[in-house]
Amino acid sequence: MANDPSARRLRWVIALVTAAGLSSTLITPPAVHASPPRPSAPPQVAGLGVDDIRVLLKNRKVTSVQLVREYLRRIEAYDDAYGDQPGLSAVIAVNRRAEAEAARLDGERRAGRTRGPLHGVPIVLKDNFDTKDMPTTSGSVALRDLQPKDDAEQVRRLRAAGAIVLAKTNMHEYAMNIYTISSLGGQTRNPYDQTRHPGGSSGGTGAAVGAGFAPAGMGSDTCGSIRIPAAHNNLVGMRPTMGLSSRDGVAPLAGTQDTAGPLATSVRDVALILDATVGYDPKDPVTKESLGKIPRSYLPSLQKNALRGKRIGIFTDYFGTTPQEQPTSDLIRAAADDMVRQGAKTVEIGPQPEIAAAAAAANRVRDEFERDLNAYLEDANGRPSELAGLEPPYDEITLADIATSGQVTPSVLSTLKAWVNSPALPNDAYNEKLRQRGVLQDGLRALMRAHDLDALLYPSITQPATVVGTTQSYVNCRLAGYSGFPALSVPAGFTAGGLPVGVELLGVPYSEPTLLGMGHAYEQATHHRRLPAGTPPLATTAK
Repeated sequence: MANDPSARRLRWVIALVTAAGLSSTLITPPAVHASPPRPSAPPQVAGLGVDDIRVLLKNRKVTSVQLVREYLRRIEAYDDAYGDQPGLSAVIAVNRRAEAEAARLDGERRAGRTRGPLHGVPIVLKDNFDTKDMPTTSGSVALRDLQPKDDAEQVRRLRAAGAIVLAKTNMHEYAMNIYTISSLGGQTRNPYDQTRHPGGSSGGTGAAVGAGFAPAGMGSDTCGSIRIPAAHNNLVGMRPTMGLSSRDGVAPLAGTQDTAGPLATSVRDVALILDATVGYDPKDPVTKESLGKIPRSYLPSLQKNALRGKRIGIFTDYFGTTPQEQPTSDLIRAAADDMVRQGAKTVEIGPQPEIAAAAAAANRVRDEFERDLNAYLEDANGRPSELAGLEPPYDEITLADIATSGQVTPSVLSTLKAWVNSPALPNDAYNEKLRQRGVLQDGLRALMRAHDLDALLYPSITQPATVVGTTQSYVNCRLAGYSGFPALSVPAGFTAGGLPVGVELLGVPYSEPTLLGMGHAYEQATHHRRLPAGTPPLATTAK
């Protein structure tokens, strides 16, 4: 039933109309707002990025209402089964207020008020970002009624900048893996080959943006959950420095590893979203570290000659050599050569056993998940729930309630059950993992100082997207995920079988301007981004 189209559409409606206090409004069509005459045919949105849309809106070539309608038309065409394709199953819930919000923002534009580059631009959100007007489910049937009291801080900032939340996207349930399967959203599929995974855990956002359901979206990254979907869906994905952006209102996996950030079709679009979302938030104390370390804008760093004079370390430990991995390794080597042609110098970094060992020993997810999820649920739940009554305490939802409910996809449910009543923190084993994080951080800094490096380079993930139902190694996520250092994944081309590959650049904390500049210069020299053949532009019809 999870992938049945009619069942999925029904879930969209259920997820929306059960939101606290919204039942009557969400099942009523939005009010009709006056808008200027539209062209005889709707705009072609497939392949547009945020900056493309900004220019079209600025020049009055399109309205935000038109954009919302056309993106929803693409979701309707390609998210459920169509033709001989199973459909992407990337979207959990559409925002039925999106068109009304677009009309309001169009009205502001006509009145001469523009909030910035994101004004009137539709985006999608991974369904672990709190939204005050839609449920936030973490992909779980168990949390289908969870209605947050307010927006996540990054969502609040995006809306203040004029972005329109078009839809909430599927994710690997509770962000537990990289395959993006959930009890609520089913199995999300890769738009470049719908027999394959989209990456995860932000795979719904990756597939949606990759297929042109929106020009950009938001994901979270604990260990690769932005960068892996970026690589598998031919996108740019930024894992920001721990502390650059608020995690308030983003359902956690591990508080000392979680970050949240954008996936988009270009480095410029990622920079535009960062400009709107980064900075100090007292509700997330770790962001205090960002004070004085954030530029007025990331856009000035996007220069075509940004690779000139840069020193890039080739982190050879993360290059795979199996027959399944070699095509990716070859493309990443080619990407390094392209960067050299743009003026960079590459340095071959030999084996780094101390760094690799520290990375392998620094994962805190198992230790922190129950503590952090329970704290999030206590804060996010805006109204009583029957779910809370399954296990003590009976007045709030906890991991124990979710596990007892059984309303979780089986592979994740087994993990949740095993993690109920996790050891109290701190403890000796956990403290050792924190110590290993420090060893990893110090080792990365020392390595980059020793070779005078601006970034380390390696595959975002060692092989292309695997077939649904099979597994895939994702150890390359560890350097950034367990250290808290920033990393950018940029499209590096396609295998002979047409599968996208991503190249990752890792820097020291708060080096986002350097990473974005290098990524932009490489992107502009190579132009690897293209729309999947399986989700082509829709035929336009006069209206």
